[in-house]
Amino acid sequence: MVLVADDSKNTDVGGRYAQALFELAEAQGVLPAVERDLKGFIALLADSADLRRSLRSPTFTAEDKGKVLMALADKGKTHALTKKFIGLLSQNARASALPAVAVAFEKLSAEKRGAIAAEVTTALPMSASQQKGLSAALRQALGKDPELTIRVDPAMLGGLKVKVGSRLFDASLKSRLDQLKFALKRA
Repeated sequence: MVLVADDSKNTDVGGRYAQALFELAEAQGVLPAVERDLKGFIALLADSADLRRSLRSPTFTAEDKGKVLMALADKGKTHALTKKFIGLLSQNARASALPAVAVAFEKLSAEKRGAIAAEVTTALPMSASQQKGLSAALRQALGKDPELTIRVDPAMLGGLKVKVGSRLFDASLKSRLDQLKFALKRA
């Protein structure tokens, strides 16, 4: 998952907006629809460097960013609550907080279901049996059902990284090679 740089992380604006959206979505009974919409926006951001730059760029006004996001919302047939929320983010000049909001919302939603979100990065696509094995290992280690989000990053060379909350389990070949390189430099 590629996230847009967000200046609101220091003040946890994304978390506060996510909490408000979560409470509204829960009250209206549309949690799955809003979560699906936010995941869709994150996928769009991951696929489009131009979109990420436009949301970060100070040369685009909040109104311009809002128009872009609303056009994407219309094209993606997002839920009315998600559209209103995106409009509010844009109006408050917080469009760049959308990725942080989506991540925080996903965590809240997973907690509600009794699950835990796990971001997995691998060098090669995982087979279904590998995903099941990883899920079983994480379930045993964490005591909760993991919801895997898998991303392929060929730069890792091999192995995998698993991020659960603030914890990162790094078993990547690139990381091990970097450790070896550092150890050799010190010797």
